[in-house]
Amino acid sequence: MYQPAENRYHSMTYNRCGRSGLKLPAVSLGLWHNFGGVDAFENGRAIVRRAFDRGVTHFDLANNYGPPPGSAEENFGKMLRLDLRPWRDELVISTKAGYLMWPGPYGDWGSRKYLLSSLDQSLKRLGLEYVDIFYSHRPDPETPIEETLGAVATAVKQGKALYAGISNYTAEQTREACQILRELGTPCLIHQPKYSMFERWVEGGLLDVLEQEGVGCIPFSPLAQGLLTDRYLKGIPADSRAGKSWGFLKTEQVTQERVEKARRLNEIAKRRGQSLAQLALSWVLRDPRITTVLIGASSVGQLDQNLECVNARDLVKEELDEIEQILRS
Repeated sequence: MYQPAENRYHSMTYNRCGRSGLKLPAVSLGLWHNFGGVDAFENGRAIVRRAFDRGVTHFDLANNYGPPPGSAEENFGKMLRLDLRPWRDELVISTKAGYLMWPGPYGDWGSRKYLLSSLDQSLKRLGLEYVDIFYSHRPDPETPIEETLGAVATAVKQGKALYAGISNYTAEQTREACQILRELGTPCLIHQPKYSMFERWVEGGLLDVLEQEGVGCIPFSPLAQGLLTDRYLKGIPADSRAGKSWGFLKTEQVTQERVEKARRLNEIAKRRGQSLAQLALSWVLRDPRITTVLIGASSVGQLDQNLECVNARDLVKEELDEIEQILRS
């Protein structure tokens, strides 16, 4: 019988999510990769248990995570039944809808029909009565934004979600979304954008909007799906994301230019007594507008290593300037 570590809340930092009453751990665990039907269940289970032992209370899912789609939710639901059910009230569990999930006209994008049907399916797979955060995974160019966000608000009012979130919305779309959700009585809690040293579009206005609107930010892919780790400094390992046929990181994305930048950044990390991954996470968390950073993990050891970023000293101006010079070169 699993018993979580008694000291699990002693070393993790918890940050308030925007202007809400909810605090999230500085590092959250995403189940985008390594928790699907093609992956080893017991490995994923060990990662989830270790994450909770170290104070990670937020577990992030989506309807289509796998592969196959839905299998990450099914596996996490099984982990809840086996291990975490007694501590449900200590967990923040999120899911999303917005990408292709089933065939036909009602299994994709942002219609009310799709979002609410998808959430019902997610809750069944997870074995839960509610999730803590339900996201619109992406804006739908062919569906009125009022309809998409109205569905998210309905999920909250029905008690199937506690908070409303959005993901992959531009700064302008985010401002509009925040206004709509506020008028519907279900304020936007959090935005999940892609953000890393190699992907910085959020700095072009989105972070400013989130600050003004009092919305939290949880970046995904802060390690650029592994490019900002030591995995690719000497080539593409066969067991890496880029080496798998079903991964989202393609071999053509592992460019010589990015590898060279990663090597130079790795030198800064070594001087700080960090791994490259820890440095990349510290860099994203440097901005006070970032509530929590979303990491994946393929092993307990990798999880432990990346969680150490919360214990690192702050980046100083000289280091930030050097990093900026490398990224702009």
